[in-house]
Amino acid sequence: MDQQLIITIVLALVGFGALAFFMLAPTQSDKAKKRLSSLETKKNARRASAAAATDKENKDRRRKVSEALTKIDNKNKEVKKAKKRATLEQKLEQAGLAFGPRQFYIGSVVAAFVLGFIGLVSGQKLVVTAGMFFIGGLGLPNWFVGYQINRRQKKFVDEFSNAIDVIVRGVKSGLPVNECLKIIASEAPKPVNEEFEQLVEGFRIGLSLEQGMARMYERMPLQEVSFFGIVLMIQQKTGGNLAEALTNLAGVLRGRKLMEGKIKALSSEAKASAMIIGALPFLVMGAVKLSSPDYLDPLFNTPTGNFILLGAGLWMSMGIFVMNSMMKIKV
Repeated sequence: MDQQLIITIVLALVGFGALAFFMLAPTQSDKAKKRLSSLETKKNARRASAAAATDKENKDRRRKVSEALTKIDNKNKEVKKAKKRATLEQKLEQAGLAFGPRQFYIGSVVAAFVLGFIGLVSGQKLVVTAGMFFIGGLGLPNWFVGYQINRRQKKFVDEFSNAIDVIVRGVKSGLPVNECLKIIASEAPKPVNEEFEQLVEGFRIGLSLEQGMARMYERMPLQEVSFFGIVLMIQQKTGGNLAEALTNLAGVLRGRKLMEGKIKALSSEAKASAMIIGALPFLVMGAVKLSSPDYLDPLFNTPTGNFILLGAGLWMSMGIFVMNSMMKIKV
């Protein structure tokens, strides 16, 4: 009896255990959910790891960009300081003139003697002749160099955006940047081809991109060249889509040029008014001189008249300078 009871209890426990096993065993749906949960956990871990890596990469890139911009900004400040105390040789190079300082000084001396001789032959006073001599020796040659610099820089800006488009098309077609620069150096109009030819020549003799762009900025101290150097140096240090960056830069340069054209059109009326106001005293003086030749003689023959003329000239020069400054709007 006891043995049968024990067997019955054992069988009951076995049956209860089997029933509990089947009741508590995970179903296929539970297994699928568990697998999905495990996969989701792994996926989230990978996403978190990728996000952390991307964040670290972005931080490194921002740090490199910041360092590059700081370095370029410091270099530009040094170049701007050097620009303010630019030597005559650098000015002649910026103007694209073929002669050197020696020929410049010779030409200045010749111009001074020519104007001085004209003053003597025309019977001018000694003060006027001396003024013509100094204008020929100092004012006229320096004005000519400054005029050539501004003219050459204007031509460069007009064609620079097209040169950047050449680089963009070349990079998109698979050409390296150096080959694109060579194409510009050989096919672009002056003075763009001259500057890029010297840039490529600098690369050939072992100059780095930073050194080459610094020398280009010294020869052509324009903001457009500075922007171009910043884009190339940042792309070299941090990578990225160079074609897209240069496309945006070309758009910015064309926008700046368009804005300058609008400013020029809007300020043309003020310029015309300034020219009329500036020429009016001379026109009136000429008319009075023709109608009454002796009426203005006291202004030229007496100390009081000379003092009045000097004061009028100073005030008029100040007015012209103020009007000219008001009409200049830097973009």
